[in-house]
Amino acid sequence: MTDFESEAHLQKKEPLQEEHLQGAAGLGPDLVYRFSSRAASTTLQVKSLSPIALAYVGDAVYELYIRTQLLWPPQRPQAYHNAVVGQVRAEQQAAYLGQLQPFLSELEQDMVRRGRNAAPKRQRRVNADLYQQATSFETLIGYLYLTDQPRLFELLGQLGITPHSAGVI
Repeated sequence: MTDFESEAHLQKKEPLQEEHLQGAAGLGPDLVYRFSSRAASTTLQVKSLSPIALAYVGDAVYELYIRTQLLWPPQRPQAYHNAVVGQVRAEQQAAYLGQLQPFLSELEQDMVRRGRNAAPKRQRRVNADLYQQATSFETLIGYLYLTDQPRLFELLGQLGITPHSAGVI
């Protein structure tokens, strides 16, 4: 596919063919559209991913979300790092999952259960139950990122993460 062809797809908002998606190694201007368009149309495929794969994506998405929430006011890199580490720890993720439980749909609750039951070998610094909850949280984040980003940001907004609440002054 040429750049002109991919630009035409972007302007028309037409989904790209599977072979074009598989061959897309660069970060062209329409990568986000191609990804979200494909993800929205393949919810069934996303459900077939292992909970660990969803948690893997969820971990990255959640950390990026936290990093962007803590950019203002400007701080030294160490202050950013300390604030982010405080928010992405298993203990904090488990607490956030508890906050979100009343707002979750049945499907989202199912994703949480799948994540809890698939937690990999736990880290030594946290107990198994806490680690399962954190993995469940990441699984939910990964699933929603791939299937329903507006819902993801709605739920993340429920957490009230601000620079002040994260320890950034």
